[in-house]
Amino acid sequence: MSNAFEDREKAFEAKYRLDQESEFKAQIRCAKLLGLWAAEQMGLTAAAAEAYARSLIDEQLSPGHHDIEQRLLRDLGQSKTDISPEKLQHQIARFSVLARDQIAAEQGATPT
Repeated sequence: MSNAFEDREKAFEAKYRLDQESEFKAQIRCAKLLGLWAAEQMGLTAAAAEAYARSLIDEQLSPGHHDIEQRLLRDLGQSKTDISPEKLQHQIARFSVLARDQIAAEQGATPT
């Protein structure tokens, strides 16, 4: 009987690891999608847009607390792009769902 409990515990641990990995991938994907969207709003070239998106990913991966929303608001404001905090929050929510759906699809899971 103890093996059944151990097997169940191992299954829960494996699911937890997979969920954590999926969430990490979704956060990185969301940063990329946001970066590409913001770059488009700022009128950056394709190469500059990729570099900007990569910089958001790098910031997300670096140690410490990072407020991507504040960085985006600052960068968009400096480029004279008229994006309200509410519109940015809407985009963050939209890309967060999209990123999770993409990761789930890549892993063969059912998207949200």
